[in-house]
Amino acid sequence: MSTQVLHSFLAGAGATAFFVASVFFLRFWRDTRDRLFLSFAIAFVALASNRVLLALLEPTRESQPYLYLLRLGAFVLIAWGVVDKNRRA
Repeated sequence: MSTQVLHSFLAGAGATAFFVASVFFLRFWRDTRDRLFLSFAIAFVALASNRVLLALLEPTRESQPYLYLLRLGAFVLIAWGVVDKNRRA
């Protein structure tokens, strides 16, 4: 099995895991209408799309700025959701 095929497979597995996590957080948001769960769901969709882009592009291009900014945006959204939740409590 070539390295490119293995990398694409692992990126797809990671994207699937991030997408499943986002579906769980969307379900929790639907039940509680808590913004924390919504921000987590959006962040995990962004991380899943990051993995899909990594699978479609060359693995060496992971350090491209737009892929980094997508991950950074997801983590900032998670941090914002936690801060927002603690501020409202």
